[in-house]
Parts: sequence; structure tokens; C-alpha cells
Amino acid sequence: MKVVTLIPGDGIGPEIVQSVRKIFRAAGVDIEWEEINAGQTAYDECGELLPQVLLDSIKKNKVALKAPLTTPVGKGFRSVNVQLRKELDLYANVRPIKTIEGILIPLSSAAKIDMVIVRENTEGLYAGVEHMVGDDAAETIRVITRKASERIGMFAGYLACKRNTEENKGRVTVVHKANIMKLTDGLFLDSANSELKKFEWTLNMNRFELDDRIIDNMCMQLIQRPETFDVIVAPNFHGDIISDLCAALVGGLGVAPGANIGDDCAVYEAIHGTAPDIAGQGKANPTSLLMSACMMLRDPNLGMNDKADQIEAAMFKTIKEGHFVTGDIIKEDGIRGTGTTGSYTDAIIANL
Repeated sequence: MKVVTLIPGDGIGPEIVQSVRKIFRAAGVDIEWEEINAGQTAYDECGELLPQVLLDSIKKNKVALKAPLTTPVGKGFRSVNVQLRKELDLYANVRPIKTIEGILIPLSSAAKIDMVIVRENTEGLYAGVEHMVGDDAAETIRVITRKASERIGMFAGYLACKRNTEENKGRVTVVHKANIMKLTDGLFLDSANSELKKFEWTLNMNRFELDDRIIDNMCMQLIQRPETFDVIVAPNFHGDIISDLCAALVGGLGVAPGANIGDDCAVYEAIHGTAPDIAGQGKANPTSLLMSACMMLRDPNLGMNDKADQIEAAMFKTIKEGHFVTGDIIKEDGIRGTGTTGSYTDAIIANL
């Protein structure tokens, strides 16, 4: 039996975690959960936002599932999530974006969306290295390194190769603002490309496509023709923005999964917030966490692809039927769902 670290999270976190655990039990997933808190809940319990016992657990188990966390204002880290990625060197943020049949989409072409956002996870503006300059100005230091940029480029290349099929070229689009930030984004573009170009020769240039887009133009093209993109790799801050933009194209943050992956371990997570305004009301949508948990089952350390396929098939069937989806989901007929966390969970189990 495999052991997985489980972080129940704050706000709606415990509710959606309970849903995932119930579905996993019904599907006969043979794992044991090692449950350890972080964020606001951990701070209330032990005075630490990111306890060392949690980091030790993830390093030991190699795989973790995380519900959304709260970082209390004025206490400790700027962000518990950012610190967790830093402590474990989880350098690749991976966000699959794929249309789900049964959910209303804002663009007619979005029915063909099947892409992955790969975001460098350790440096750049999102690292939050900033300070005051006197009383009237604030300054942020943006550091981009060749090592991190090459590493994320290589990661994106391997991912594109895995997605390479007879119907789908291995295509990677590098996102940047090197026309203005010529040194930082220029270094990212050059370094990522240097690794990605190796895949062109390895796979044969007819089976691998490499291009780049300036971030503002990329946002426009994602709205105009999202179906044309495959793997998108970007620096931390740019990747954060386009990840949420792309999630909106398939129904929102509640129906998109995410993972933070390093060389030694990985943390799979719901990509939305803690939603404290609906906590405990049975309104929370567990889809993001459940999809992330299915990504987790496919992690090489678990290798439970068949169980992931089974659970996803039941979930997609439930969403397509549309009888029990939660209220944040707008169905293809334009009607908002009326189901609860519990009824949606039970419907997925019935469809296993």
C-alpha cells in the first residue's frame, strides 16, 4: 500500500478532501493517507504555518495532495503555497486545461481545447523579493537564472514528447516579454529555447514544433484560438496569469487541476482559493481537487493509471448528465447547477 501526504487545507478544504477520500474508497484506490495540516489550521494548532513535520512527510512519501490554504495576514510567509514550493524545490507548476463536456464554455472554439500550462515555479516576480525605497516608493527585484529557465524548458520538452501522438505534434510555445525586459525575459527565452531545440533533433523536426509569443499577444491568441496550443511554458508571473485565463475558458478554477513537481517529490492541489464564505454549507465543488488527485494517481511513484481513468470517467459522466453538479458550474444549457457537494460526490460514486 502506498502512503500519500494529505493536507486538508482551510475554508472549504476539509469538505472537498472528504469528497475525494469517499470517491477513492468507493473506487478501491489502495493508498493510505498521512494527514498533516498547514496554513491557518496549522497555525491555530501549533503556531506554525508550514510545520517541519509536513515537509518531512512529503519528502518521505514523495507524493502529496493539498487542498487550498490560507496565509494569515501579517504572520510568517508572504504565501504558504510559495514557501512550500521553495522548501521542496517544486520548480514546475503544471496546469492541464481541457474542455469538459457538459460545462458551458465562453468561446465556440473552446470545445477543442487540450493544452498544458508549464510555469516556472521558483523565481521571477512571483518570488516576492521587494522592499521600500524611502517612504514613497517600493521596489521589486526580479531574478531570472539560466539554470531555472533551462530546467523548466527541459521539463516542457519532455511533457510535449509524452503528448506527441499521430494526431498531435509535440508543440511548445515559450511565453515572454523579451521585447521590453530584454535581460530577464531575454535570458528565459534563450535558455528555455536552448533546451527545447534539443527535442527538435531528437524527435525529428517534422514531429516537434517550437515557437514563442509575447505575453500580451499570447493572451489575445488564447482568447481567439485556444485550440491551437499544446504545451505553453512561461516564467512564474506570466504563467500565473495565463493559467487562470485558460481555466476560465473551460469553466473556471473549480474544474481545472494543478500540480507542483520537482525532481524528488510532487504536490498535487486544487488551484482555487479557500472560499470561506461558503465553507460548511455543502456548496463546495470538489472537481479541481479530484482531477488533481487523478493526476496524482498517475505519478510515477504511484502508477495507478487505471484507477485515475476509472474515476475520471465517472466524474465526466456525472458532469455531462448535469443532474447533481454544484452551483458554480453553468451547464451547457446555460442553467446553473443546483447539486451539493454530497450529492455530486454520490453521483460520481454511482457512475464508477
